[in-house]
Amino acid sequence: MKATLIDATQALSVQDKACFVGRRAMRCGVAKGSGRNMQKVRWGVALLLVLSLAACQTGAPAPVGAPTTPVGREPATLVVASHDSFVVSEPVVKQFEADNHVKLQFLTLGDAGAAINKVILSKDAPLADLFFGVDNTFLSRALKADIFEPYTATLLSTISPDLVLDPAHRLTPIDFGFVNLNADARWFAGKGLPLPQSLDDLIKPAYKGLLVVQNPATSSPGLAFLLTTIGHYGEDKYLDYWQALKANDVLVTDGWTEAYFDRFTVGSGGKGDRPLVVSYSTSPPADVVYATDGRTEPASVNLALPASAFRQIEFAGVLKGAHEPELARRLIDYMLGVTFQEDIPLQMFVYPVNPEANLPALFTQYAAVPADPVQIDPAVIDANREAWVQAWTSVMLR
Repeated sequence: MKATLIDATQALSVQDKACFVGRRAMRCGVAKGSGRNMQKVRWGVALLLVLSLAACQTGAPAPVGAPTTPVGREPATLVVASHDSFVVSEPVVKQFEADNHVKLQFLTLGDAGAAINKVILSKDAPLADLFFGVDNTFLSRALKADIFEPYTATLLSTISPDLVLDPAHRLTPIDFGFVNLNADARWFAGKGLPLPQSLDDLIKPAYKGLLVVQNPATSSPGLAFLLTTIGHYGEDKYLDYWQALKANDVLVTDGWTEAYFDRFTVGSGGKGDRPLVVSYSTSPPADVVYATDGRTEPASVNLALPASAFRQIEFAGVLKGAHEPELARRLIDYMLGVTFQEDIPLQMFVYPVNPEANLPALFTQYAAVPADPVQIDPAVIDANREAWVQAWTSVMLR
């Protein structure tokens, strides 16, 4: 992407979804063995760059559909803050820039939790005009911070109501995906062992030492899988399940990259020793796209276990105090349009929210939409997230 990129990440937890692919694992700055983002941040420099660029912009917002900057003058600058997994193809970026006489700058702020915290802490001097990357596990925290302007996108009425979690429309749904279990089907076939048929199977002796998961304190899919077990077993029994997993030699890594590429037999190219991994329902298409051996079918499969997946929804919103609020609104409209929505699947390996967007063949062939994903109210997650993670830590890491 030739749009300017300001990298303001810190040594914090990884937005693991970005690391589905080797090129994005490099972009995230993931250190193998730790699963944490090791890029160094220079907060003062990043902030000065953003504020200096914003200070150069003058003039009142133009009507919708007209260029913000008069012809012959430099384009306006629209700063988009996000977590590290936000990826858009160059032609899609250029189309928006050309249509609106604007230059997009992307400010990456670490994983989803770290990114939203930075945006909240800087609300009196906003780092950007628009933020992408609030998901339903952090939705209530973001809304309580009162950092987003209400905006009803032009295409919002076409989006399924169950994806629109903010009735005031401060945050607009852009994509969704599912954290679930992936398996190396060939490994199981070679051992004559049937694939697990339920979460309970994972604690049986036959599957001892086969599963790798991620730490929910440092990993987005790790947190999603913890929430899955809470939704499935309830608050009074989920820790019993985790104790049973621990006794069955489950392996816990800091992040998705280490789990998938180092320990999962498929992702590691056979070097790993775990044929079961917590990943995404879109991992199989990603396996094909970024395979280095020329294969045209995925090496991993989704396990469609009952109530074993968690749906993540990602949102974007216009930040209060934005220098270019009208351009930010136009970008949200563009993000819901078919051009952007059809770019999402093979860029970020998630599903578009616009039902008019066509899915690539790899998604229709190999991705999966679980029939009964676990869903927990965002307010309940916000109220209990820290306590749940601490309780998990006391059982699994001590």
